[in-house]
Amino acid sequence: MRITSRRGTIAFFVTFGVCLVVVAVALNVGWVLLNWREVGKLVLGIIFFGVIIAGMILNTIFLVREIRRNEQHDSFINAITHELKTPIASLRLYLQTLQARETDPAQRREFYKIMQDDTDRLLATVEQVLKAGELRGRGDRQRTDVDVGSLMSECADLARTRHNLQPGALNFSCVANGSRPVILGDPDELRTAFNNVLDNAVKYSAGAVKVDVRVSVPDVHHVNVQVTDGGVGIPRSELKQVFKRFYRVKNRAVAHVKGSGLGLFIVRTIARRHGGDAYAESEGEGRGTTVTITLPKVS
Repeated sequence: MRITSRRGTIAFFVTFGVCLVVVAVALNVGWVLLNWREVGKLVLGIIFFGVIIAGMILNTIFLVREIRRNEQHDSFINAITHELKTPIASLRLYLQTLQARETDPAQRREFYKIMQDDTDRLLATVEQVLKAGELRGRGDRQRTDVDVGSLMSECADLARTRHNLQPGALNFSCVANGSRPVILGDPDELRTAFNNVLDNAVKYSAGAVKVDVRVSVPDVHHVNVQVTDGGVGIPRSELKQVFKRFYRVKNRAVAHVKGSGLGLFIVRTIARRHGGDAYAESEGEGRGTTVTITLPKVS
């Protein structure tokens, strides 16, 4: 229903734009031919023509936005379908295997481990979608003092365990310059944002994972969280786009990496809900990425 509605909206505005063009050209030409000797009417016609052109411009802008949203929506549906279908098919296969024949204990343990990983992947996908929807219509929750250094250290430990990282693959440091990196915030939301940034850094690493996490206090008013990877990088033209909902980098090197396109959207939304912001830096494809979250520090 929603896809049909979007297509109907686009078709309407395309038709509307064509009609405006025809009317504008007809009026302009006709008015000039009929009133080229009368300055007052000519000026009025030019003004009216300008209004029509302005309407056409606004219509075109809206149309382009709708087309982009439609494309992003389709990409999201395709990504989510794959993210849900793949682990479900895997779970079904291993369950059928366990039912069909006897397996030795070692093989069963291996199957159980794979099935658990698949359920974790399903749960993570569902949580991403629910979190994105929850953040859009949610009022501020009660907030408390949060030590960003301690919280990020916990998230880094979880990432090492979740991704089975080798020692030294993910390094954490906190440079507070004698000041505690404490902010007023929602620990659960901040944990979600930090986990998303860390998961992206690991997923988009090229070859061996090498991620550096740094919490710092650049001044008395801010706390910064920086996550740097040596991975596939982001084209400079897309550094702002990656924080849009459903957007995924158009890079062949990451074609095998599946996702919903919601991770960094959630990160920036949470950062801005806390009075901060999030942005990405990269020297280009193959040269790694640094994602920085800046948050207002408690004085």
